[in-house]
Amino acid sequence: MLPLRDRQAGFGAALLDPEAAVPDGLVGPDGQPSPRRFAVYRNNVVSSLIDALAAAYPVVQRLVGERFFRAAARIFVTANPPDSPIMLRYGAGFATFLDGFPPLADYPYIGDVARVERAWLEAYHAPEAAPISQEALAATAPEYLPMLGAALHPSCRIVTSDYPAGTIWQANTGQAPPGAIDLTCGETVLIARPEATVELRLLPPGPARFLLALAAGSSLTDAAETALRAAPDLDIGAALSGLIGLGLLTDLRPVAAGDRAERPSSKQA
Repeated sequence: MLPLRDRQAGFGAALLDPEAAVPDGLVGPDGQPSPRRFAVYRNNVVSSLIDALAAAYPVVQRLVGERFFRAAARIFVTANPPDSPIMLRYGAGFATFLDGFPPLADYPYIGDVARVERAWLEAYHAPEAAPISQEALAATAPEYLPMLGAALHPSCRIVTSDYPAGTIWQANTGQAPPGAIDLTCGETVLIARPEATVELRLLPPGPARFLLALAAGSSLTDAAETALRAAPDLDIGAALSGLIGLGLLTDLRPVAAGDRAERPSSKQA
């Protein structure tokens, strides 16, 4: 008989592979292998994972239709078993899957809409944190400010897209009036829950670059230079005060040159 670990691994793999045989040792009341019984159990497991994806990505399901969504989700599920007992984490790679899903080749924005939905879910469940105040900023000696970086609220997520992913999400959740959407307009989407409600904002280029640079570990000076290259007329003081006013910064702290992280290259920061 195989070791328990190998038997468990085989059982888990068979659950998501409709072509796999019934694992050794699984028998019905008559003591014989029961493919029909195992097929029912397998279908329940797969359906539960598809339901989890549908709950996490309701706008994507609305955009592509329930039947298409469940068919695509089934393909994803069979290739991507859960790696944690916490189902909240399941489906983190679904947006990347949708990017490369051939039937969606003519709808390239779907993956980024999924990233917005994932960011919303993560922001909703993120830890609490106390934001800094405008008074704390005012009390900081001006000569120290250029050397400081900023810690973002744990719920803060940023999605950059070549498409209007945030506007599409808003239009399909009742947060924006229905109407024509220009699919050629890219957006930077901020999703955060500094208080009780998850909020989504579309950021102009300057503030977007400023926030992305801070998220990547840049100092205020470096973040400001990055933002000003994108928007020379940007008021950096107003941008910083705006982030504090939204409750998105939790700390100002020194940033050593060796500690500066590279700017994120992924679509979500």
